[in-house]
Amino acid sequence: MANAWFETVTEAQRRAQRRLPRSVYSSLIAGAQGGSTVTDNERAFTELGFAPHVIGVQAERDLTTTVLGQQISMPVLISPTGVQAVDPDGEVAVARAAASRGIAMGLSSFASKPMEEVIAANSKTLFQLYWLGSREDILARAMRAKDAGATGLIVTTDWVFNVGRDWGSPEIPERVNLKALMKLAPEIAVRPRYALRWVHGGKVTIPDLTVPNINGRHETAPTFFEAYGQWMETPPPTWDDLKWLREQWDGPFMVKGITRIDDAKRAVDIGATAISVSNHGGNNLDGTPATIRALGPVADAVGHQVEVLLDGGVRRGSDVVKALGLGARAVMIGRAYLWGLAANGQAGVENVLDLLRMGIDSTLMGLSLRSVREVTREHLLVPTGFEAALGTVA
Repeated sequence: MANAWFETVTEAQRRAQRRLPRSVYSSLIAGAQGGSTVTDNERAFTELGFAPHVIGVQAERDLTTTVLGQQISMPVLISPTGVQAVDPDGEVAVARAAASRGIAMGLSSFASKPMEEVIAANSKTLFQLYWLGSREDILARAMRAKDAGATGLIVTTDWVFNVGRDWGSPEIPERVNLKALMKLAPEIAVRPRYALRWVHGGKVTIPDLTVPNINGRHETAPTFFEAYGQWMETPPPTWDDLKWLREQWDGPFMVKGITRIDDAKRAVDIGATAISVSNHGGNNLDGTPATIRALGPVADAVGHQVEVLLDGGVRRGSDVVKALGLGARAVMIGRAYLWGLAANGQAGVENVLDLLRMGIDSTLMGLSLRSVREVTREHLLVPTGFEAALGTVA
């Protein structure tokens, strides 16, 4: 299509809204409670400015870096997100897009595609674990990922699946059966392009709401809500639990969900090789500050001991550079690539990644820098009172 390319992530979001059934789209934008955190994640970036040098612009810029032992083409990773029913190829399409652009893929335990298929599409895949089931269950899931070729492990600690949303929570059917299809039919009928994506060889392929990465390789995959129920019944992990899992996993190990300095130091103590400053995209506890506000203090405290990443609110390449200036090694993106996937499948995800790459490059050019590794706080304007130093030790 001549107009398939979009110029901004905001345009990808607009196209996603036009193409997706209402309940599907609402699942991509919803945040906990009143949405103050999900809003602040994005808005806080606009409060940061740049302090550019105007002499010494570099003819070429190097965007490459290493994260969790992987060489990547720019400081951007795919953040793991659950069942991606916005496109028939789901996580496999995202993995292919990430591989084509030379970046790493984060794959959720609640993904709709088997880890073996996703890792085959992108050899730089990090598998994400929720603390679900017994230690034996969790270790078996991690070892399955290792056997499949996952290059690292992400342990997510910042999710409570808060259903209290002021604008209403999206209704997700427990099973995609005739009753569910009849209920969703009016929404789907007014989004024919979405429906046509699921037609192959004249037959409709119903989106699968099972999560095949929860159980063993050859076991029957539970539905999303069966797995969610098991997660609800599992006591949340302690630091001793995370230390135990770290001892079992001999590769790169990220703890995702850190916003406090004391928690960041505990993650270092258990041997984490990376942490993600994250509030689960505003879907956890509403009222948590934007992650970009918490990033600097955390990076200042532990950035010399562990790789620090930022997750939340990134919509532009300039946002990536701002995060680097406050101490991030790289950023993880979620909603941005899901909107691209909804807008135009794999090509839409590649479009989003290209936009971020161009934005990073042009920002470095404006700052007269040669490399993403040269960005420091000196290149930013940080307003007084902008940062949130949580969990400081008196």
